[in-house]
Amino acid sequence: MGETGDKTVRTEIRIGGMHCAMCAAAVEKSLRQVPGIGEVSVNLASEQATVAYDAGQAGPEEMRKAVEKAGYRYLGPAEAAGEEEARERAAELRLRLRRVVIGFATGLPLMAAMLLMRHPSLAWRLAMLALSLPGIVFLGFPLFAAAGRSLRNRSLNMDVMYALGIGVAMLSSLAATFALLPHGFLFFDTVVLLAAFLNLGKYLEARAKGRTSEAIRRLLDLRPKTAVVVREGREETVPVEAVVVGDELLVRPGDRVPVDGRVLAGSSYVDEAMVSGEPLPVLKEAGSEVIGGTINRNGVLRLAAARVGRETLLAQIIQLVRAAQGSKPPMQRLADRAVSLFIPVILTVALASFASWHWLAGQPLLFSLTILISVLVIACPCALGLATPTAVMVGIGRGAELGILIRRGEALEAAGRLTAVLFDKTGTLTAGRPEVAEIVPAAGVTAGELLRLAAALGSGSRHPLSEAAVRAAAARGLDVPPVSDFDTLEGQGVSARLGEEEAAMGSSDFFRRRGVAGMEKAAADIERLQGEGRTIVLVARNNALAGVLAVADAVKPSAAPAVAGFARLGMAAAMITGDNSRSAAVIGRQAGIERILAQVLPQDKAGEVRRLQESGEAVAFVGDGINDAPALAQADLGIAVGGGSDVAVESGDIVLVRDDLRDAVAAVQLSRKVMARIRWNLFWAFAYNAALVPLAAGALYPSLGILLPPELAGLAMAMSSVTVVTLSLLLKRYVPPIQRELRDA
Repeated sequence: MGETGDKTVRTEIRIGGMHCAMCAAAVEKSLRQVPGIGEVSVNLASEQATVAYDAGQAGPEEMRKAVEKAGYRYLGPAEAAGEEEARERAAELRLRLRRVVIGFATGLPLMAAMLLMRHPSLAWRLAMLALSLPGIVFLGFPLFAAAGRSLRNRSLNMDVMYALGIGVAMLSSLAATFALLPHGFLFFDTVVLLAAFLNLGKYLEARAKGRTSEAIRRLLDLRPKTAVVVREGREETVPVEAVVVGDELLVRPGDRVPVDGRVLAGSSYVDEAMVSGEPLPVLKEAGSEVIGGTINRNGVLRLAAARVGRETLLAQIIQLVRAAQGSKPPMQRLADRAVSLFIPVILTVALASFASWHWLAGQPLLFSLTILISVLVIACPCALGLATPTAVMVGIGRGAELGILIRRGEALEAAGRLTAVLFDKTGTLTAGRPEVAEIVPAAGVTAGELLRLAAALGSGSRHPLSEAAVRAAAARGLDVPPVSDFDTLEGQGVSARLGEEEAAMGSSDFFRRRGVAGMEKAAADIERLQGEGRTIVLVARNNALAGVLAVADAVKPSAAPAVAGFARLGMAAAMITGDNSRSAAVIGRQAGIERILAQVLPQDKAGEVRRLQESGEAVAFVGDGINDAPALAQADLGIAVGGGSDVAVESGDIVLVRDDLRDAVAAVQLSRKVMARIRWNLFWAFAYNAALVPLAAGALYPSLGILLPPELAGLAMAMSSVTVVTLSLLLKRYVPPIQRELRDA
């Protein structure tokens, strides 16, 4: 559950009893009628509804009443689902399987008996009725009950269609049993087998749909249930929900880290594959950050809880994935419109077929009735209703497993239209932390002396260039002398005393104004380093130049492969930065980017994205999700680099958990694959109905003598939804080509 306004809350609830897209539409309609409820989106595949509501006017109780009024079961908030949901699903599957077994065990002998008995007597007909009745009641009652609920709510769905088909066959059989119709109208075997096939389809569909949400269940399984808290020197095992920020926790080898935190003492290798995807554990020592749900491998860690409950990385990932799986890409609107018209059209076709064959073509009533039943049960809007949400669920779940969090279903379609990608420089293409790249000491000064001097001066400053010098000295194990009389001139340089010596560090202009000697001797090196796009830091001792440090923000190793990957997708790359053109050009060359937008202020980045869009480009913007928020929001597709800990970047359509730009390419590849599967699913669903409904209506009977019996019509209907869901499940194995190349390298 999350806040979306002053009083507006967004939540996901679980709903039981939905079987087709019209069921989802009925639930949506009922929820929207509740005062205080605004946006509603019901996902048939996940059997969940995303609801935005005013907490002052509506709440869970009002939602429960609305769902039950529509004829379905309210199963509580999605975030509370876990083992209970798994048990419910398993029990439902067992019941469906039992119905299928009983249906075929009853229907097949009935069919054999009906074939053997050419002219059944009244006693034989009554025996057939008695044998079929238990199967009809056990298999058919849920269908008729669901149809009754739908009709009471003035909603036509597939339960109504199934009930009509089975009901017509049952009534004609009863009439034939008591000689009101000829014995050829005995459909007892057809009724039982038809109900068995329908239940088989529902069983297979429910089983396949359950697999579409495996990604969420695997994430939920990562949540530790308990934590060892150290209070007043005593260890106490408590539920993880009882942990509060600041608690001291003990994590032993083999345990999962209970919450996000910072290591206080101890060292150990921690398996972070759930976040980074990397198979090798990461060494954690005092000061290191750890993530809840990761596995402590070999040492004992003491840590302080930093983020608990819904604030942990794992909780954020689960929430993002769950919300995204419930979203609808625009393509689903086509399917929703088709489904809303589907059942009235099929009812019209069924009645028109019956009337045409019986009264216009002069066919017997038995023939026309068989046509009517076949048309009613073969039509399947379920395949249309499942085509999009199952692919979205599986694709977004697969993305989460790959470290790619797709926040909205709309992002999937946007990825297919992209023609250009715009990268932020600092923190996105580069590491975002300047490092000393080259040390050029003056004559008579060693590199170590120069770096010690720079680190001493930098120890009193928070400037990124000063911090780079301090880190470089620490990395080399140099002792840094203390300074006194420290002074800073913002944006130009610093000065201080080191014992009896005066020292300064800063820019060329700063040194020229101070009249530092020896500047001309370093001119060639300064020009060379600046030509390489490096930032120059000069160091002086006793007003004489001691040397030059070249500082650079290193390009990420993944930058160039990512740019090349986008090029293979037909997308032109550009870079945007506030740096000067010369420095930006150097970074661009290293990343493989030719088009550079330099000296652009942060607040103007969104305007540059807009200008590209106005020129006809569909733009993806890749940024760090903080100062790039306006540009991420303006872009057709905003890709935020989460960096492993901050995944709730509200402005990004897609969030990369890992700080690897190749995942941005993988995100587009995955999105396009999901959209391709949705299109294929929709094609299959439309083609199935376009081909088989006319066949059931007898289109091939005049020329080829082919007539589809109701039992086969029921089987075909059952398999259509299963086929769509199975096609979607194939996405679970998809590996984006750029990640496959990296894995195989």
